[in-house]
Amino acid sequence: MVIIFLIISIILIVLGTVKWKVHPFIVLLLVAIFYGFCVGMPVEKILASINEGFGSTLGKIGLIIVLGSIIGAFLENSGGAYSLAESVLKIIGKKRVPTAMGILGYFVSIPVFADSGFILLSPLAKSLSKKAGITLASSATALAIGLTATHTMVPPTPGPIAAAGILNADLGLVLLLGIPVAALALIPGLIFANRYASKFWIDPNPEATDEDIAALLRNSPGAVSASLPVLVPILLIVLKSVFAAKGELDTPLLKLISFIGEPVIALLIGMFMSFFLPKKFDQELLSTTGWVGKALSDAASIILITGAGGIFGEILQNSGIADFLGTVLSGVNLSLWLPFFLAAALKTAQGSSTVALITTASLMLPLMDSMGFDTEIEKAMVVLAIGAGSSVVSHANDSFFWVMTQLSGLDVKTGYKLQSLGTGILGFSAALILYVLYLFIG
Repeated sequence: MVIIFLIISIILIVLGTVKWKVHPFIVLLLVAIFYGFCVGMPVEKILASINEGFGSTLGKIGLIIVLGSIIGAFLENSGGAYSLAESVLKIIGKKRVPTAMGILGYFVSIPVFADSGFILLSPLAKSLSKKAGITLASSATALAIGLTATHTMVPPTPGPIAAAGILNADLGLVLLLGIPVAALALIPGLIFANRYASKFWIDPNPEATDEDIAALLRNSPGAVSASLPVLVPILLIVLKSVFAAKGELDTPLLKLISFIGEPVIALLIGMFMSFFLPKKFDQELLSTTGWVGKALSDAASIILITGAGGIFGEILQNSGIADFLGTVLSGVNLSLWLPFFLAAALKTAQGSSTVALITTASLMLPLMDSMGFDTEIEKAMVVLAIGAGSSVVSHANDSFFWVMTQLSGLDVKTGYKLQSLGTGILGFSAALILYVLYLFIG
């Protein structure tokens, strides 16, 4: 019945947001409570899940959304985003914007969480799409798929690291296999973004006319200056990840790097750097009626919806659906497809790729020897199969789904067609690549 109630809940989310036009925050909150009661969760546990789901989700990315929105506002309103876009377009060409965003997402999400990476790069995707005269749907979809590819399959993101640790897999092998597998799996995702997502017209910036952009460009900062508020936070986060992976954070200098490499602090630095983008700085820009005030107003809705998605995911996790799916699927011998389908079921059911990776690895640990996964390379492949499954599929119970759709101006129905289908293509492509590789090794 938990699966039936989950399907009903997803249908209600789609109906509520698409057909009845109710705000996603209200729909997600009410459906989460509905699901909790349907599966027999105690009232106290439902209330605790609401508080924990909302608080923990926003505790991780709430401030990141706020700071990223402010950086985006200064990039856009100063003309910096368009100046940067013009420089990038000269190099890659107008027809290759989605591909460029997908590749950029692939590299950025190796050290940076997908949510943070999308928030950081969303202004660039919008400005590049606007300058190229293409729909934002294809660029945003490609960026989201690129971010998901390495977020789920390439360390040092926490999920793959945790899964490798649980299964005693060699992290170096996971990294060595993960980089090419994620890259190959990204190719069908980019084809999907270029061919299918491009059919959905989303104006990158409906408020900006060609005349507005031309006026902005006349007074805009240079491309290098415009790139710094985005690049510096990414580099700081990467720097911290590199030293953390080596376990070298004990000297005063490295402790400082660890501090400024935290996503919130790194973005705070990026925010202060963005204040230097306007040709003439006016304190009014920081007021409630200025660029900062508008950015915070825009961020508020995204934060609430993301938090409500966290509530839904938390209630699903606490409902016991993961244990049920684990029991059902672990009794079936599907070779390398077992960890994939198990992780895919858990991801689809509760929303978090990291939770799906860790839970599936824990379920697979006692099955490794009996299924013949005993060599180091086979263990690494199981970790990657779990990672591939943990990307299938991103939908209403995933905070990243709401970050992607809300920042890109997609409605829920279109989000399912692009984000959910796109992550499904990515995950199944990675699993197929791994299975073919496994057949040759076996």
